Amino acid sequence: MSDRSLIPDGMRAQLAAEAYQGITTFGRFPLVTEAEQLDAWRPDVAVVGAPWDGSTTNRPGARFGPRALRANSYIPGAYHLDLGIEIFDHLAAVDFSDALCAHGMWERSRQAIHERVLAVASRGIIPVVLGGDHSITWPSVTAVADVIGHGRVGVIHFDAHADTAPDIDGNLASHGTPMRRLIESGAVAGHNFVQVGLRGYWPPPEVLAWGREQGMRTHFMQEIWERGTRAVLNQVIAEALDGPDAVYLSIDIDVLDPSFAPGTGTPEPGGLAPVDLLRMVRQIALDTNLVGMDVVEVAPPYDTADITVNNAHRLIWEALAGMAVRRRDGRAE
Repeated sequence: MSDRSLIPDGMRAQLAAEAYQGITTFGRFPLVTEAEQLDAWRPDVAVVGAPWDGSTTNRPGARFGPRALRANSYIPGAYHLDLGIEIFDHLAAVDFSDALCAHGMWERSRQAIHERVLAVASRGIIPVVLGGDHSITWPSVTAVADVIGHGRVGVIHFDAHADTAPDIDGNLASHGTPMRRLIESGAVAGHNFVQVGLRGYWPPPEVLAWGREQGMRTHFMQEIWERGTRAVLNQVIAEALDGPDAVYLSIDIDVLDPSFAPGTGTPEPGGLAPVDLLRMVRQIALDTNLVGMDVVEVAPPYDTADITVNNAHRLIWEALAGMAVRRRDGRAE
């Protein structure tokens, strides 16, 4: 737990300033660049940028996602109306800047992301990773599992696509393959990998069959439409915690309908609305021991009026609010 005496008046004033003022860190959090500074600050949460989109298959641009989430999101305040909590009275957060990704060099970039996230997770701090395309989830979850234990972390994965292909055009590290890599490596057990919001026309039957063989749980948009978000979410949480006591949350912004998230690389009509996804994310943060999360595939070049950026920002804000409630109530692990 962080030492609140380390939070200076200047930081509180910065958090209270209008969104267009101050330096462009996520949420106007203090900027921390060195791992040793994490030891001094001892925050509860550290944001890490992972500006890699070299694994995209359609529209590139997600490398600009971390910068847009820091600079372009509207931040009206931090008092959560539904939960009745001032988030940062109970949660200390810093921006741990970016993993330094090298264009066109996946292995070097993967290692940089893994090391950056590991520096956070190994200190008992919750990493919040800003993508980048979905391939960044492979090193991010692996780093968290390296700390918690392989096979001891459940993953809840919101996405229009399964991302479990064996390869895409021969690329093992495509943004359509990271979930397969995580299960094959043993970092996450297949039966604790829960996917929510899948729809459309991909992947093909043999890829879905592979997921079933691993014990993966999949909740298509059709099921959500038929049963309702709350009923499905209760099952999702139970499945992710069927063994593990920790959850990593991965959100591909294209799980939202493109009308709410036009700024993404592979938009798929018929998705979730923010009114539902925001509350689902909040409930996951309230009901589980969240040990890491990422929001990926935000591609600002295709956004309109920062719609996608603001929805992505609020998904993180909802997770932080849930974490704050758990800390206030003494339920943080």
